[in-house]
Amino acid sequence: MEKLAVIFDMDGVLIDSYHAHFESWRIIAAEEGLQITEEQFAKTFGRTSREIIAALWGQHTPNDAKILELDERKEAAFRELIRENFPIMPGAPELLESLHQAGFALAIGSSGPPENVELTVRKLGPAAHFGAIVTGKDVTRGKPDPQVFLLAAERLGVDPRYCAVVEDAPPGIEAAHRAGMKAVGLASTGRTKEMLAAADLVVSSLKELSPAVFRRLILGEE
Repeated sequence: MEKLAVIFDMDGVLIDSYHAHFESWRIIAAEEGLQITEEQFAKTFGRTSREIIAALWGQHTPNDAKILELDERKEAAFRELIRENFPIMPGAPELLESLHQAGFALAIGSSGPPENVELTVRKLGPAAHFGAIVTGKDVTRGKPDPQVFLLAAERLGVDPRYCAVVEDAPPGIEAAHRAGMKAVGLASTGRTKEMLAAADLVVSSLKELSPAVFRRLILGEE
Protein backbone atom coordinates (compact mmCIF):
# COMPACT_ATOMS: atom_id res chain seq x y z
CA MET A 1 0.00 0.00 0.00
CA GLU A 2 1.32 3.43 -0.93
CA LYS A 3 2.54 5.72 1.84
CA LEU A 4 0.32 8.79 2.26
CA ALA A 5 1.55 12.23 3.29
CA VAL A 6 0.18 15.56 4.46
CA ILE A 7 2.25 18.69 3.90
CA PHE A 8 1.37 21.72 6.02
CA ASP A 9 1.99 25.32 5.18
CA MET A 10 3.01 27.08 8.38
CA ASP A 11 1.74 30.65 8.46
CA GLY A 12 -2.04 30.72 8.71
CA VAL A 13 -2.19 26.93 9.03
CA LEU A 14 -0.10 25.76 11.97
CA ILE A 15 0.14 29.24 13.49
CA ASP A 16 -2.28 32.16 13.32
CA SER A 17 0.46 34.57 12.29
CA TYR A 18 -1.34 37.00 9.99
CA HIS A 19 -1.48 39.98 12.34
CA ALA A 20 2.05 39.49 13.68
CA HIS A 21 3.43 39.35 10.13
CA PHE A 22 1.57 42.50 9.12
CA GLU A 23 2.76 44.36 12.22
CA SER A 24 6.37 43.31 11.63
CA TRP A 25 6.15 44.62 8.04
CA ARG A 26 4.77 47.91 9.38
CA ILE A 27 7.65 48.19 11.84
CA ILE A 28 10.30 47.74 9.16
CA ALA A 29 8.50 50.00 6.70
CA ALA A 30 8.34 52.79 9.28
CA GLU A 31 12.05 52.42 10.06
CA GLU A 32 12.83 52.80 6.36
CA GLY A 33 10.40 55.64 5.65
CA LEU A 34 8.28 53.30 3.52
CA GLN A 35 4.66 52.16 3.66
CA ILE A 36 2.70 48.95 3.42
CA THR A 37 -1.08 48.78 3.52
CA GLU A 38 -3.03 45.78 4.74
CA GLU A 39 -4.43 45.38 1.24
CA GLN A 40 -0.89 45.14 -0.17
CA PHE A 41 0.10 42.72 2.57
CA ALA A 42 -2.94 40.50 2.06
CA LYS A 43 -2.15 40.13 -1.64
CA THR A 44 1.41 38.99 -0.91
CA PHE A 45 0.76 36.76 2.13
CA GLY A 46 2.30 33.35 1.49
CA ARG A 47 5.14 34.57 -0.71
CA THR A 48 8.73 34.80 0.52
CA SER A 49 9.80 38.00 2.25
CA ARG A 50 12.41 38.54 -0.46
CA GLU A 51 9.71 38.48 -3.14
CA ILE A 52 7.48 40.83 -1.15
CA ILE A 53 10.27 43.37 -0.63
CA ALA A 54 11.19 43.30 -4.32
CA ALA A 55 7.54 43.67 -5.37
CA LEU A 56 6.60 46.48 -2.98
CA TRP A 57 9.80 48.40 -2.49
CA GLY A 58 11.97 47.44 -5.45
CA GLN A 59 12.78 51.06 -6.28
CA HIS A 60 14.09 51.56 -2.73
CA THR A 61 16.14 48.34 -2.57
CA PRO A 62 18.85 48.76 -5.21
CA ASN A 63 20.68 45.50 -4.53
CA ASP A 64 20.32 42.02 -3.10
CA ALA A 65 22.26 42.94 0.03
CA LYS A 66 19.65 45.53 0.99
CA ILE A 67 16.81 43.09 0.31
CA LEU A 68 18.51 40.50 2.52
CA GLU A 69 19.00 43.04 5.30
CA LEU A 70 15.33 44.08 5.28
CA ASP A 71 14.27 40.43 5.11
CA GLU A 72 16.31 39.50 8.19
CA ARG A 73 15.15 42.53 10.18
CA LYS A 74 11.50 41.89 9.33
CA GLU A 75 11.63 38.24 10.38
CA ALA A 76 13.47 39.08 13.61
CA ALA A 77 10.71 41.60 14.43
CA PHE A 78 8.09 38.92 13.71
CA ARG A 79 9.71 36.38 16.04
CA GLU A 80 9.97 38.98 18.79
CA LEU A 81 6.24 39.68 18.49
CA ILE A 82 5.16 36.04 18.78
CA ARG A 83 7.81 34.51 21.03
CA GLU A 84 5.98 35.02 24.33
CA ASN A 85 2.41 34.52 23.13
CA PHE A 86 2.77 31.95 20.40
CA PRO A 87 -0.40 31.69 18.27
CA ILE A 88 -0.60 27.96 17.57
CA MET A 89 -3.69 27.24 15.49
CA PRO A 90 -6.47 25.49 17.43
CA GLY A 91 -6.47 21.78 16.72
CA ALA A 92 -2.98 21.68 15.19
CA PRO A 93 -1.22 19.47 17.80
CA GLU A 94 -4.15 17.05 17.95
CA LEU A 95 -4.37 16.72 14.14
CA LEU A 96 -0.63 16.14 13.76
CA GLU A 97 -0.66 13.47 16.47
CA SER A 98 -3.65 11.66 14.97
CA LEU A 99 -2.11 11.66 11.49
CA HIS A 100 1.17 10.33 12.85
CA GLN A 101 -0.61 7.56 14.75
CA ALA A 102 -2.50 6.65 11.55
CA GLY A 103 0.77 6.20 9.65
CA PHE A 104 0.83 9.36 7.55
CA ALA A 105 4.15 10.98 6.69
CA LEU A 106 4.16 14.65 7.70
CA ALA A 107 6.03 17.67 6.41
CA ILE A 108 6.13 21.45 6.60
CA GLY A 109 6.31 23.32 3.29
CA SER A 110 6.74 26.99 4.18
CA SER A 111 7.97 30.16 2.49
CA GLY A 112 9.21 31.38 5.87
CA PRO A 113 12.80 31.37 7.12
CA PRO A 114 14.17 28.36 9.03
CA GLU A 115 14.29 30.30 12.31
CA ASN A 116 10.51 30.85 12.18
CA VAL A 117 9.87 27.21 11.35
CA GLU A 118 12.18 26.02 14.12
CA LEU A 119 10.30 28.17 16.63
CA THR A 120 6.98 26.69 15.50
CA VAL A 121 8.30 23.12 15.73
CA ARG A 122 9.58 23.76 19.26
CA LYS A 123 6.22 25.18 20.34
CA LEU A 124 4.35 22.21 18.85
CA GLY A 125 6.46 19.94 21.02
CA PRO A 126 5.78 16.19 20.92
CA ALA A 127 3.19 16.60 18.14
CA ALA A 128 5.84 17.77 15.66
CA HIS A 129 6.31 14.43 13.89
CA PHE A 130 7.75 15.97 10.72
CA GLY A 131 9.74 13.72 8.44
CA ALA A 132 10.68 16.70 6.24
CA ILE A 133 10.83 20.45 6.70
CA VAL A 134 11.21 22.80 3.73
CA THR A 135 11.64 26.54 4.33
CA GLY A 136 12.12 29.63 2.22
CA LYS A 137 15.89 29.11 2.35
CA ASP A 138 15.51 25.75 0.58
CA VAL A 139 13.75 27.07 -2.51
CA THR A 140 14.46 29.61 -5.23
CA ARG A 141 10.86 30.12 -6.33
CA GLY A 142 7.93 31.03 -4.09
CA LYS A 143 4.35 29.84 -4.36
CA PRO A 144 2.41 29.44 -6.65
CA ASP A 145 5.46 27.63 -8.01
CA PRO A 146 5.22 24.03 -6.71
CA GLN A 147 8.91 23.76 -5.80
CA VAL A 148 8.39 23.84 -2.01
CA PHE A 149 5.84 21.01 -2.02
CA LEU A 150 7.67 18.86 -4.55
CA LEU A 151 10.83 19.12 -2.44
CA ALA A 152 8.88 18.15 0.69
CA ALA A 153 7.46 15.08 -1.06
CA GLU A 154 10.90 14.14 -2.33
CA ARG A 155 12.39 14.38 1.15
CA LEU A 156 9.55 12.26 2.54
CA GLY A 157 9.97 9.71 -0.23
CA VAL A 158 6.27 9.93 -1.11
CA ASP A 159 4.85 10.21 -4.62
CA PRO A 160 3.14 13.63 -5.08
CA ARG A 161 -0.05 11.81 -6.11
CA TYR A 162 -0.33 10.49 -2.56
CA CYS A 163 0.18 13.86 -0.88
CA ALA A 164 -2.30 16.42 0.39
CA VAL A 165 -1.41 20.01 1.24
CA VAL A 166 -3.09 22.20 3.87
CA GLU A 167 -2.96 25.86 2.82
CA ASP A 168 -4.65 29.14 3.67
CA ALA A 169 -3.89 31.16 0.55
CA PRO A 170 -4.76 30.88 -3.17
CA PRO A 171 -1.08 30.82 -4.31
CA GLY A 172 -0.46 27.83 -2.03
CA ILE A 173 -3.49 25.99 -3.34
CA GLU A 174 -2.32 26.60 -6.90
CA ALA A 175 1.16 25.38 -5.96
CA ALA A 176 -0.29 22.16 -4.52
CA HIS A 177 -2.28 21.46 -7.67
CA ARG A 178 0.71 22.23 -9.89
CA ALA A 179 2.65 19.68 -7.82
CA GLY A 180 -0.02 17.08 -8.58
CA MET A 181 -1.30 17.05 -4.99
CA LYS A 182 -4.69 17.48 -3.36
CA ALA A 183 -5.28 20.81 -1.63
CA VAL A 184 -7.18 21.61 1.56
CA GLY A 185 -8.03 25.27 2.05
CA LEU A 186 -8.16 26.52 5.65
CA ALA A 187 -10.41 29.59 5.83
CA SER A 188 -9.57 30.85 9.29
CA THR A 189 -7.09 33.72 8.99
CA GLY A 190 -8.93 36.38 7.06
CA ARG A 191 -9.52 34.13 4.05
CA THR A 192 -13.08 33.36 3.08
CA LYS A 193 -14.18 30.00 1.77
CA GLU A 194 -14.95 31.71 -1.55
CA MET A 195 -11.32 32.87 -1.83
CA LEU A 196 -10.16 29.27 -1.39
CA ALA A 197 -12.78 27.69 -3.65
CA ALA A 198 -10.12 26.22 -5.95
CA ALA A 199 -9.12 23.78 -3.20
CA ASP A 200 -10.37 20.19 -3.28
CA LEU A 201 -11.76 20.68 0.23
CA VAL A 202 -12.30 23.87 2.23
CA VAL A 203 -12.66 23.88 6.04
CA SER A 204 -12.98 26.56 8.70
CA SER A 205 -10.88 24.77 11.32
CA LEU A 206 -8.19 22.11 11.57
CA LYS A 207 -10.59 20.35 13.94
CA GLU A 208 -12.68 19.39 10.89
CA LEU A 209 -9.80 17.28 9.54
CA SER A 210 -8.80 13.72 10.43
CA PRO A 211 -6.87 10.77 9.00
CA ALA A 212 -10.10 9.46 7.47
CA VAL A 213 -10.77 12.79 5.74
CA PHE A 214 -7.29 12.86 4.21
CA ARG A 215 -7.47 9.23 3.15
CA ARG A 216 -10.74 9.87 1.31
CA LEU A 217 -9.34 13.00 -0.28
CA ILE A 218 -6.11 11.43 -1.52
CA LEU A 219 -7.41 8.01 -2.51
CA GLY A 220 -10.94 8.96 -3.49
CA GLU A 221 -12.39 6.47 -1.02
CA GLU A 222 -15.95 6.77 0.22
